[in-house]
Amino acid sequence: MITFKKTPHFLLGPALLCLSLPSCAEPDAAEERFDVVEATIPDMQRAMEEGRVTSRELVEAHLLRIALYEERVNAAISINANALAEADRLDQERAEGRVRGPLHGIPIALKDNVHTTDMPTTGGTLAFEGFVPPYEATLTTNLREAGAIILAKTVMTELANFFGSGMPGNYSAVGGFGLNPYDPRRDPREGRNDGRPVMGVGGSSSGIGTAMSFWAANVGTETSGSILSPSNANMLAAVKPTVGRVSRYGVIPITADQDIAGPMARTVTDAAIMLGALEGPQPDPNDPATERCEPPLNRDYTAFLRTDGLQGARIGIPRASYYDSVQVPGTDRFRGGLSDEARVLMDEAIEILEAQGAIIVDPADIPSIVDPDPENNLLSGGGSSVLSYGMKRDFNAWLASLGESAPVATLTELREWNLAHEDAGTLKYGQARLDGSDAIDLEEARGEYEADRARDLWLNGEHGIDEVMTNLELDALLFPGSSSAGIAAKPGYPTVMVPFGFLESSSRGMPEGFETKPRPSGVSFTGMACGEPRLLELAYAFEQATLRRIPPPGMH
Repeated sequence: MITFKKTPHFLLGPALLCLSLPSCAEPDAAEERFDVVEATIPDMQRAMEEGRVTSRELVEAHLLRIALYEERVNAAISINANALAEADRLDQERAEGRVRGPLHGIPIALKDNVHTTDMPTTGGTLAFEGFVPPYEATLTTNLREAGAIILAKTVMTELANFFGSGMPGNYSAVGGFGLNPYDPRRDPREGRNDGRPVMGVGGSSSGIGTAMSFWAANVGTETSGSILSPSNANMLAAVKPTVGRVSRYGVIPITADQDIAGPMARTVTDAAIMLGALEGPQPDPNDPATERCEPPLNRDYTAFLRTDGLQGARIGIPRASYYDSVQVPGTDRFRGGLSDEARVLMDEAIEILEAQGAIIVDPADIPSIVDPDPENNLLSGGGSSVLSYGMKRDFNAWLASLGESAPVATLTELREWNLAHEDAGTLKYGQARLDGSDAIDLEEARGEYEADRARDLWLNGEHGIDEVMTNLELDALLFPGSSSAGIAAKPGYPTVMVPFGFLESSSRGMPEGFETKPRPSGVSFTGMACGEPRLLELAYAFEQATLRRIPPPGMH
């Protein structure tokens, strides 16, 4: 394992430099050089099949990009020192006629809350710095068996943003701040000039390295928004799967009620390939939720990618709250709505869907959003105890699974360790969420938790997405950016994100002369449980009709 935070240039060497720089090659060789920047997984696979590049050379080219640009964006917590040896082994398998599938020899990255036994898994928290788990995550095993090379672990918000209540996105005590490659500057404003990015990077997962072509794709995890939001912020395609589609065994939890891992990539095709590798061929006995959905034939989601996939598709537009501001029943408060600029962008997306043969059902309001009865209105509800209850229950169970190797044995011990090591930077943003979770008596609070969980499922699922999609016979709901994350998270429903455009960033409070840059914004297709195949079909057709992804400027 190699870790770095400030000086990754040890990775540079003559062999790496000559792999990608024209000055090191003969003219003809330079013209034929394979460029990994924005290359898709099929591009890389085809190049290896044709003998134009080896897996080792792909790994070297990605390491070169990390060496050149990591200091500017801070995308990785650790790099796999065995990556080149793994590439050599997979190249040898290819030479012997064994190709495991579309991920054979492809470098990818994992969020640093996913167990690997050859690299640390820290969750970004200092108590686990350097910690190598005693077992591998099921999804890690699935990826390795598919031939993927786990090149790195990505920066993340500490413990997936269930640590301190004011912690900025993509900050951790282990990794520091990740920066958005579309504007890799730090926020200069008073009160925010603590190192955080001036352009948000989204949720607790990181899409930075994938946007930068540091690896082909990465795995994020989501409890509510942490795959979709960073993908939206970094102009990536992504799949937030149905809870249970991918095993969570060996992933540091918040709550099993909502946690799920999924792919973040530069294209829908790459995301579909990754999803097929992440999903097990059979349910995982270590995660009973994996019985929820049947995998497609051969776990091949690319079979659903059709350019005419929007023909006749019924796409619902959930206007209330997600597009238009609405009044909360029984109050004088209004919630939601788009800016004029975002509305123009979504109007364009809807026009494109119609041009591609989709039937637009507008409005297709979420029943629980427009229900006049506050008891049945999603906007009227108070807080839910599900995340805090689940964190104590499931985090302690995860710690127990580590046995004697665990640096701490309980959530209480972690909190105490953080207090004892405050001088090392454990509590830069406090640990209010950990404190609140640990204060819960799981037996005494069980009734409240079960009632909150039932209400979450009713308002977001049955009286929410299920009702509108069933009543209007919809194939999907179209949401601006990652705005469906909250409503889809509670019942554990899938969403596919597609890059689409840019919106102006706020310049409020910026120093004179500091010009903000446009921020990426995508569109997302959300459906009911186990609906990934149809959502991928729709998302792919939309992506191919638009092809709006633009790589980060000045990073080639």
